[in-house]
This record gives sequence, structure tokens and C-alpha cells, in this order.
Amino acid sequence: MILESLSYLPKSKEANESLAKHFTDLAPALNARQAAIESSRCLYCYDAPCTRICPSDIDVASFIRNIHDENINGAAAGILKQNILGGSCSRVCPTEILCEDACVRNHDAEGQPVKIGLLQRYAIDNMQFEEHPFQRAAVTGKKIAVVGAGPAGLSCAHRLAMLGNDVVIYEAKEKSGGLNEYGIAKYKLTDNFAQKEVDFLLQIGGISIKHGQTLGGNVQLKDLHAEYDAVFLGLGLGASKQLGLTGEEAPGLLAAVDYIAELRQADDLSKLPVPSRAIVVGAGNTAIDMAVQIQRLGADEVTLVYRRGFEAMSATEHEQHIAKENQVRMRTWAQPQQVLLDDGGRVRGMRFEKTAVVNGRLSGTGETFEIAADAIFKAIGQSMDETSISDPLAKTLKRDGDKIHVDDQFRTVLPRIYAGGDCVAPGQDLTVQAVQHGKLAAHAIHHDINGLKEAA
Repeated sequence: MILESLSYLPKSKEANESLAKHFTDLAPALNARQAAIESSRCLYCYDAPCTRICPSDIDVASFIRNIHDENINGAAAGILKQNILGGSCSRVCPTEILCEDACVRNHDAEGQPVKIGLLQRYAIDNMQFEEHPFQRAAVTGKKIAVVGAGPAGLSCAHRLAMLGNDVVIYEAKEKSGGLNEYGIAKYKLTDNFAQKEVDFLLQIGGISIKHGQTLGGNVQLKDLHAEYDAVFLGLGLGASKQLGLTGEEAPGLLAAVDYIAELRQADDLSKLPVPSRAIVVGAGNTAIDMAVQIQRLGADEVTLVYRRGFEAMSATEHEQHIAKENQVRMRTWAQPQQVLLDDGGRVRGMRFEKTAVVNGRLSGTGETFEIAADAIFKAIGQSMDETSISDPLAKTLKRDGDKIHVDDQFRTVLPRIYAGGDCVAPGQDLTVQAVQHGKLAAHAIHHDINGLKEAA
């Protein structure tokens, strides 16, 4: 069990039924009347800025007009044509810095954007298709291996299948979904939504999934390359970055993503170990998700610490507000200096050094302080799991830092091997961006292996 290093901690004081109430939808879904009113606020702009900024090219104004006209299936089809994971993206996408930030209604008398994310969710949640809304093209006879059943891999597989190809997905974990299943805050994707979305996606046909298949372990890239017409790598970033401090392996210190994964899979939340005092080190959405969830599980004091100021945090202001609303203490301008251990070698806190920007560079000031804690969760980013690209063929992949290098068609330097999502250099580490990578890579793969002249 991943949480073995926290086994000495007490369990939550609340019963599972009570705890579950803390992990319901962060933003309640719109009802029909609310959706009608909200869709009427849209100006249906020509060359709409909300559409231009959408990483997955959803025609926002068009689907909102369909909702206003009570054509829910039309709205859903328009969304899913561009983003087959439109349901999860409507829940987890940072709309506050994308489509809603671009909304022209921000600049009128109301000063409030159309609630695009909630309208997108309304369309997907209320669609009623008798069968899968997309049909497969004529069978091509081509077979593609997709490594990773996360958003990039699933999106790529669905589009390849829709174009008439057969796809086999190789997934290391027991369930498909990637971060949607294992890495998103439980209050953002509720009611087993990630699995429902996978089930819906597979209705296209032509896709099979093999679980327990680890690239670099029981699956080798050279074998996939020999067996399939093409290979798409949607590996994600499976390794947590290290703090580089002595005591980092001590009981009580672990990666936030590991705890979140256990939390999302737990049938009984009351059985999870919960520290009375917790420190979360980091500044992104994962750090916020971790801090808020451990607070909701019953921790008495949760402190999130970041080495720069609030304005430099990768977590949006919206996410920061969620943390503050949940009584998470947030300390900025401080970097970890030492893990503090008790006589038994377990975490008892952390020493931090205050920081400042000097001559344009972040520097320690020499002034330190300590925060007591029963557990420390690191959320300082993810990197490539090197075991996944450890076979001789995979080692020849060109890298951009710790990510795989691809061209503008998501081709790697190896013929017939493509990659997309968080494991490649272009774009942001967002679910919606991974979906777009998978979709675009599918078109490139389809055209390349079928000898077509140009990608769609």
C-alpha cells in the first residue's frame, strides 16, 4: 500500500458517510432553468474569443446557442466532436484563465463571464443519444498501439477508431482514465465519472484495453514497434520530483499524488490515515488539491508553503481561493531546508529558509523558521518515469529536458512512433491540452500510415 509510511497516523474522527459529504461537487450542476438563463447571456460572438482560446477548439458560442435552443444533443455533439472527454474537462479545466477569462461579458456592465464550464457540463450530463454519437469510418486494416489510458491516450484511441483503425491500449494501472481517475481532487470528479466517461468513449468500437501493462517492464517499445503499424506514447509524467533533502524517505513524507490516488480509490474514507498537522510543499493545482482534501478529511492544521509569492503560483487565483475557503494556511517566500525527524525517525516537521528575489534571482535570506507537522506532502511537480523509456529503442528518443521531443505532428524522431500529453514538451500540463494532443496525433498517425498526402 502506498500509504504504508503513514500507517502510524490516526484515522479520521468522522464516519465515512459524514466524510463523503465533504467530497461532493465543488460547483453544483446547473438545472434546466439555470442553463436556459445562463445560455441567454451569451452574445454568440462572431470569431468568439472564448473559442479561439480553447485548447481543444470547441466552438463555444455554437454549443451555447444549441443549449439556448433546447438542442442538448446538438450541443453535446459539438463539444464531443472536438473533445471526447468534454465532460471531465468541463469539471477540471481552468476556465477562469481560458474561455471564461476571454468572455466579452467581462467588460460590460455586469462584469461577469458566461459560465461556460457549467454550461458545457450541462450539455454532456443531459445528452440522450440512443447510440454513440460518432460512427466509425470504413475499416483501414491498420492497427495502432497506444501506451497509456489517460486523457491523451484515450483521445488518440477514440479518434483513430473513428477514422477506421483498430487500437490496443496498454495501461499500467488497474483502471483507465489516468489523472482523471487517480490524480484529480475527489470533489472535482465525483460519482465515478471518470469510468463512466471511459465506458462512453469505448462505445465507438475498435478499441481494446490491456491493463497491468507497464512500458519498460512487461511491455517493450521495440516489440510494439515491430507488431503495430504505429505507436502513440501517452505516458504522462509518472515520477514525483524530489526535494533533494536528507530524510526525504522518512515515514510521514510522501508525494501528494500518491495520497490523492489512494483517496480517490478508497471505498471508506474513514480508514485513510490523517495527520493532525500537515505541510504541503508546492504551488500548483496538485498542491491545492492535496491541502484542501487533507483538511476536509479532518486535519487540524494544514500549511501550504511556496518559495515565491502568490502571483507566481501556477495554481490559479480561483484555486488559491478554494484553499483559503477551506482554512488552508498559505506561507510564501519560503523554501524547504531540512526535514525534521523525531527519535523514531518519523517526520515531526520541516525547517524553511525565507527567500527573496535579489538581482533578479531567487535567493535564501539566511533566516529560518520551523513548522511542526505529522506528515509532509510534496507537490513540486512530476517528471518522466525513466523506466518507461528504458529499453534500447526507447532510449533513442530525443528529449527536451525530461520530456519527449516531437514535431508539430507529434512525431518523435523514431519512424511510426508518436507522443503527446504531459510527456511531451509543447503546451501546458492540462487535461484539455492532453486531449487535444491525442486528437491531433491521431490524425497525423492515420494519414501517415494510410499513405494520405496531408493531415486533416
